[in-house]
Amino acid sequence: MTLTQAIVLGAVQGVTEFLPISSAAHLILVPWFFGWPDQGLMFDVVLHAGTLVAILSFFWQDWYQMVAAPFQVRHAENSRQPNVRLLLWVVAGTVPAAATGFLFQKTIETTLRSPFIVSFTLIGVALLLWLAERTARLEKELNQVSFADAMSIGCAQAFALVPGTSRSGITMTTGLFRGLTRAAAARFSFLLSAPITAGALLKKSLDLMEAGVPEAARMPMLFGFSASLLVGYLTIQFLMKYLQKNTLFLFIHYRIVLGIVILALIQFAGFRP
Repeated sequence: MTLTQAIVLGAVQGVTEFLPISSAAHLILVPWFFGWPDQGLMFDVVLHAGTLVAILSFFWQDWYQMVAAPFQVRHAENSRQPNVRLLLWVVAGTVPAAATGFLFQKTIETTLRSPFIVSFTLIGVALLLWLAERTARLEKELNQVSFADAMSIGCAQAFALVPGTSRSGITMTTGLFRGLTRAAAARFSFLLSAPITAGALLKKSLDLMEAGVPEAARMPMLFGFSASLLVGYLTIQFLMKYLQKNTLFLFIHYRIVLGIVILALIQFAGFRP
């Protein structure tokens, strides 16, 4: 892999991990479209590490307040309870995706990394997101998220293991169905993604340590990690501002168009499905 390819893939990961358009899909589609060799799961792990650092950096105050809340003194009870509750909801919401990943991750990684499958998940989730936008009540802020909301969004996150679904896309969709505002749905989605991403990275990192990293791959990995971190941070910043005043229809249209283009390339241009 060249450094240019590493930077491009890192930037793609940084943008698509947080916009509801699926990073897994784009990390499959970009090499497929340009005729690059598949970068492999090892490189994908490094890129996801970059966007994990971006999440933790952008929401560090939220994480500090949640983690510190159980240890606050009693006179801070009013400010402590919402943060403790949010921490519990994030932990509870992580369980469904963790269990699904433990049981089915290898099957998903080996059988579903196909542009043909990606095209259908892109379009299918776009239709769900369109329905969520059309029916959204936009009533609940982040501090009003309930246990039922957290578990519903957490169960939806489990489906994000299928490429093309989009973790942020499916969790924000479910958040809208549950009555959250767009900004609250996005914020809870990003907070919920950190533990499951960190757990997956830890497991895969241990596997990589056993296999070893070729010396020629280290520099591309460093550039890819840096690009995904920087672009990811800027993408979160953009999306949180964007959702204050805008709908998600832009991303819905993009997903549908991209899915149709993939099917057209397979059908008429001879691209391998």
